[in-house]
Amino acid sequence: MIEKTISSRRIHEGKILNLRVDEVLLPNDKTSLREIVEHNGAVAIVAVTDENKILMVRQYRKAVEKVLTEIPAGKLEKGETPFDCAYRELIEETGFRAHQLHEVMEIITSPGFCTEKIHLFVAKSLAADYLENDEDEFIDLITLDLDEALEKIVSGEIVDSKTIIGLLYYKMYCATS
Repeated sequence: MIEKTISSRRIHEGKILNLRVDEVLLPNDKTSLREIVEHNGAVAIVAVTDENKILMVRQYRKAVEKVLTEIPAGKLEKGETPFDCAYRELIEETGFRAHQLHEVMEIITSPGFCTEKIHLFVAKSLAADYLENDEDEFIDLITLDLDEALEKIVSGEIVDSKTIIGLLYYKMYCATS
């Protein structure tokens, strides 16, 4: 079942991703080409206020030409730990820092063609803070009850996979009844 890499050629280097083409030897001794998107990884945070509200962000996503409702998230900078990234991104995107921040799982987003791994965190004991957000990001902060957020998944208003996974994880393993 393993594919052995025969050769690898990078065909694009970008700001947030690179693209390479690998020639691989298949288990049946034939060869094939694999296009691989190299991504540094990211974090996503289910941030819960003391009032049990979920902090969500709404922003335009060019790739799908829509405004999406998502949990706060962002890409790892080179050399940055997932914890430090989650701490920074939460402040940048929401204006809150977490006194409790725990990584709960890793999500491999599209293993058929992409190396991206998202580190999912749960944040609690939030306090207002401020860190200027990225100059190319325009974000609206909203808060939702967990049940409201889950209903938006069912209705199709929330379609972002990291958000769906994060909210369902929180509902199953963290939320108190």
